Amino acid sequence: MALAMEHALPRENTVSATTDNLLTTPLHDMHIGMGARMVPFAGYSMPVQYDKGLMAEHLHTRRAASLFDVSHMGQLRLEGPDAAAAFETLMPVDVIDLPEGRQRYGLLLNEDGGIIDDLMFVNRGVDIFVIVNGACKHGDIAHIQARIGQRCTVTPMPEMALLALQGPLAAASLARVAPGIDRLVFMTGARFSICGTDCFVTRSGYTGEDGFEISVHQSEVQMLVNILLMLPDIELAGLGARNSLRLEAGLCLYGNDIDTTTTPAEAALGWAVQKVRRSGGARAGGFPGAAKVLEQLSNPAALTRKRVGLVGLERIPVREHAELHDGAGQRIGEVTSGLLSPTLDKPVAMGYVNPANATLGTRVQALVRGKPVPMEVSAMPFVPARYHRV
Repeated sequence: MALAMEHALPRENTVSATTDNLLTTPLHDMHIGMGARMVPFAGYSMPVQYDKGLMAEHLHTRRAASLFDVSHMGQLRLEGPDAAAAFETLMPVDVIDLPEGRQRYGLLLNEDGGIIDDLMFVNRGVDIFVIVNGACKHGDIAHIQARIGQRCTVTPMPEMALLALQGPLAAASLARVAPGIDRLVFMTGARFSICGTDCFVTRSGYTGEDGFEISVHQSEVQMLVNILLMLPDIELAGLGARNSLRLEAGLCLYGNDIDTTTTPAEAALGWAVQKVRRSGGARAGGFPGAAKVLEQLSNPAALTRKRVGLVGLERIPVREHAELHDGAGQRIGEVTSGLLSPTLDKPVAMGYVNPANATLGTRVQALVRGKPVPMEVSAMPFVPARYHRV
């Protein structure tokens, strides 16, 4: 789960620090200095990997802890006594009842129930802190401002950087410089001083591992990164590992696995719609596309497609846009994300198929360069999550 939720990684060649028309994060020069391969991503020049390579970064995250620069993400806050109720009108989730210090996953919807973006938000007591995808942030902020700007104050926070520290040793490492960080559990957040630097930290992330996301002022992020990289077990990782980790965790990539044509039920994200917003709930409906979304959640037979996990039966990677066929050779869907899993050493993917072929264990064929590759519908996540819940 979590943040993030972004467009597919580009395949462009390495770009320089002076590439025209690309934005840079406050850590851009550090990435260049540490030998990162930089690529255009969501309008930014971003590190896709460092010298050790994607595979090493991925596996290091699974066994220790990796630090990701995700400062391209959008951060904003909603303030005012009506902020929670206003924000709830944009999404099929429970905002009003979210306790202070708790974080939740949300879905901005259009009038047809399609997903404009997925996001994370935290009730900080004095405001609602929201993090949206980098590729969508300008549209998201404009959408939120236009829809609820008369009911609450919507304040973008472009001055803030964002770091993700992910992996089974993330908590022990961060505790060395952030006393009390262990009191956070999965999907909670609070302010912490990390070596004198004021940060807002949530225990969440996009890898399936335990970890944290750290919002810090851009003027202090370089110092904070230097401190964290001096700690045992922490190494830098880029967008490539972030993508492979989230796919193993069964988490959606916005622009690939979900978009404005996808509804929550089709995307198998019904778990993100709390009971209070469903049919029969105390605050049912009242969000864009409610009639269609609630009908699909109440009546799965109304669906024409469903997101599923897929595991390859041969060691041939299957990537996005590969057609999926049934045993008779009929087209039944399409792969939306796929790669050779570094952890499992076998192909994994997710995609959409018609409901008749969505049952676990169903055999399908993916078309790779015109040749059928056998796959099987599988439960997700492919690699069990290790979130710190208690």
